[in-house]
Amino acid sequence: MQYWDASAVVPLLVRESQTHTALDLLREDQAVVVWWATRSECVSALSRKMYDGELSPLDHAHSRVRLHHLEGSWTEIQPVTKVRALAETLLQRNPLIRTADAFQLAAAMRWRGGTPEGAGFVCLDWRLRGAAEDEGFSILPTSSVLAP
Repeated sequence: MQYWDASAVVPLLVRESQTHTALDLLREDQAVVVWWATRSECVSALSRKMYDGELSPLDHAHSRVRLHHLEGSWTEIQPVTKVRALAETLLQRNPLIRTADAFQLAAAMRWRGGTPEGAGFVCLDWRLRGAAEDEGFSILPTSSVLAP
């Protein structure tokens, strides 16, 4: 079981440079844990791609169907007060992360009961990867397979 940031979920929905890597990670361990707002973050990313002309309306619709199927199998960390408090602490501790990233990281830490050491954190966003690594998560995919 690994925690997946929205940045790593999107390549499962549409063809991107990291799609193959994300699919390999999903095949290795299909027990996906996500933050409550991950679905909304994915919808935002997919819609942006359509409005920017990177996705046709038909491809957008297909990607939304893939998202629906994927969300049916993942575990979602709910927006509770403890997650918000932890996100606020993370924002004070790490000036590089943004609010949405802080919630992602706080949700992952809540999932791990505050002890992230060794747990997998699947993420393609460089800032969030760094913050998650600082907290003790094992970051996936390894940087050797990512193109900066």
